[in-house]
Amino acid sequence: MKSRIGIVLVLCLIVAAAAFAAPANRATAVFAGGCFWCEETAFEGVPGVVAVISGYTGGQVPNPTYEQVSSGVTGHAESVQVIYDPSKIGYEKLLDIFWHNIDHCQANGKFCSAIFFKDEGERKAAEASKARLESDARFKGKIVTQIVPASTFYPAEEYHQDFYKKNPVRYHTYRTGCGRDARLKEIWGEAAGGHK
Repeated sequence: MKSRIGIVLVLCLIVAAAAFAAPANRATAVFAGGCFWCEETAFEGVPGVVAVISGYTGGQVPNPTYEQVSSGVTGHAESVQVIYDPSKIGYEKLLDIFWHNIDHCQANGKFCSAIFFKDEGERKAAEASKARLESDARFKGKIVTQIVPASTFYPAEEYHQDFYKKNPVRYHTYRTGCGRDARLKEIWGEAAGGHK
């Protein structure tokens, strides 16, 4: 009887460990596109996207706080880390979503736009996507989005994660008040992001 209980416990542990193990088919992409609350919603719910984490990257101060980043002294940009399954969505599609949800003509400290590449493949894909946009006469010479090597990504404080779900009234008031959706519509027309 004791051996059967032991076997059952071992099998339960194996099943539990497998359930909690990180799947092999996961990759991450990091983008800065202005306010991370708004950028997070661009990727949430997209098939193949597993999670989106608001945070900070590109600066010099380890483990920065929102207040530090907001002050402009850390060099960090508000950004999102997109965790995705590359067998269901490609990096190029994530780039397309990114471009259609930012003002790529705005260069403004913590609200700058940037693509943070982890390897040569991501760098080439990002550069090619930017070149495609620059071939459009509307955007030629106007794109200020940086394409830079990824550095440490620091998740933002918990209250920033899924802010649009936790505080929808404040989120929508902010999003409407800042003019983001109107600007995206001006840039992209019907192809504009900003669906949430």
